[in-house]
Amino acid sequence: MILPVIFLPYQSELMAAVRQHPVVVIEKSRRTGISWAASFIADLMAAASVEAGGSDVFYIGYNLEMAREFIDYCAEHAKAMQAASMQVQESFWNDPDREEKDIKVFRIDFRSGHKVLALPSRPRALRGMQGLVIIDEAAFHDNLDELLKAALALLMWGGKVLIISTHNGDTNPFNTLVNDSRSGRKPYHLLRLTLDDALRDGLYKKICEQTGKTWSPEAELLWRDEIFSNYGEAAAEELECIPSAGSGAYLPLALIEARTQADLPVVRWGCDSGFVLLSERLREAETNFFIREQLDPLLAELDQKTPHVFGVDFGRSGDLTVIWLLALGERLHRQTSFVVELRNVPFEQQKQILHHILNATPLLRAGALDGRGNGQYLAEVTVQKYGSRIEAVMLSEGWYRENMPPLKAAFEDGLISLPQDREIVDDLRALTLVRGVARVPEGRTTGSTGKRHGDAAIALSLAYAASRATPFDYGYTPVPLPWMQNDGSGLRETAQDEERRDRFGGKTGTFGLNGKVYL
Repeated sequence: MILPVIFLPYQSELMAAVRQHPVVVIEKSRRTGISWAASFIADLMAAASVEAGGSDVFYIGYNLEMAREFIDYCAEHAKAMQAASMQVQESFWNDPDREEKDIKVFRIDFRSGHKVLALPSRPRALRGMQGLVIIDEAAFHDNLDELLKAALALLMWGGKVLIISTHNGDTNPFNTLVNDSRSGRKPYHLLRLTLDDALRDGLYKKICEQTGKTWSPEAELLWRDEIFSNYGEAAAEELECIPSAGSGAYLPLALIEARTQADLPVVRWGCDSGFVLLSERLREAETNFFIREQLDPLLAELDQKTPHVFGVDFGRSGDLTVIWLLALGERLHRQTSFVVELRNVPFEQQKQILHHILNATPLLRAGALDGRGNGQYLAEVTVQKYGSRIEAVMLSEGWYRENMPPLKAAFEDGLISLPQDREIVDDLRALTLVRGVARVPEGRTTGSTGKRHGDAAIALSLAYAASRATPFDYGYTPVPLPWMQNDGSGLRETAQDEERRDRFGGKTGTFGLNGKVYL
């Protein structure tokens, strides 16, 4: 007999996350069974002894019906586990600050001595409590900020907090919490679950098991399409974890201007349409002149003791190529060293300029290049030359979702500096929320140097992403040659030894037991 799988993979992932992290935040689609999985977490926590990591559990929904549903789930699981000492108890909690002073609460006591308690959405209700707090549909609570403050206070004595919600607008405190978690500003573990994620993990198959329907890919697709159709314009927020957008730029002008400095250089170079037809020797010579006159003085001024990273947004004829070099200063500050903008510059000359910059950059730690379309060539040859510390990025909605919040946090926290340049500021102002994710929308603008498409904003986001990367450093220690002798003052070679070494091309390597050399 094959027993049915109780938990879907994303439900198991949530359970593991709560075990491993003090605070877990999950942005989710509706009706994916996350609250049901949370009720299992509550029972397992309450059923365990203190020595096994058990504790009281406090559930907070935004209305009475949610609390009753959750506690009924818990009672059902506890009965199956034979862990509860009695069924659900109902009592009242007194709130002196409200007209409805007596608010109904629900409780299950476990044989371990712990309890699951469904409380009202009041910060005061958590006063003096200790254990796991579950805040369900957090975006719909009246005073989420104060509720979170009360819940997070439990962490001081080893408590845990699980925050669950669908979205309710991009200015909602829950979305702020999600972005703070994603940016690293808050050290919370973040999970994301869309309806399509849940379907890939078997949600509709589980529904068919429970309802007696026959599963098929066609039936699942039809079910999905009907769900999306029923939600209409709200489907993005309710099912795809995309908060409904407010108005305005992603980075306000006042915030951008506050991070600018007048002394940070921007170097621009453009080629006419005939430049690409010149001979290779002439193109290289002209590019070397640009490098010598415009870039070498800036490269010579770089601090030799400061690590550097870079980002490149690629353009050939329509858009710009922007090379953004950042110095990693103290206290996590990212200081722009300089920005290079190239317009209508041939592929080989872009490579010539970029690689010259990277060869001269001290302590080059990491870099990220736009690897889409024509940019794939420059990204590929740069990765080949400089190794795994360089990343060719396929810019996508997912990449922007993960990397734009940390960039915005750096602006808000004063941890980044950029040139006081009108066109670069305009590129950053072009960032807007598209499907709940900050990116440059379609369409071009025209600046004093020609058409632009937020190119500098993308280059900066790539550079900032590189500054957060953790590339591996590789060292090399040569293996001593087997014919070298140690006379007490170090390894030395005789003339005969040198002759033997020369037969191997002067190289060293790893030697096998059979005497062969593996280079």
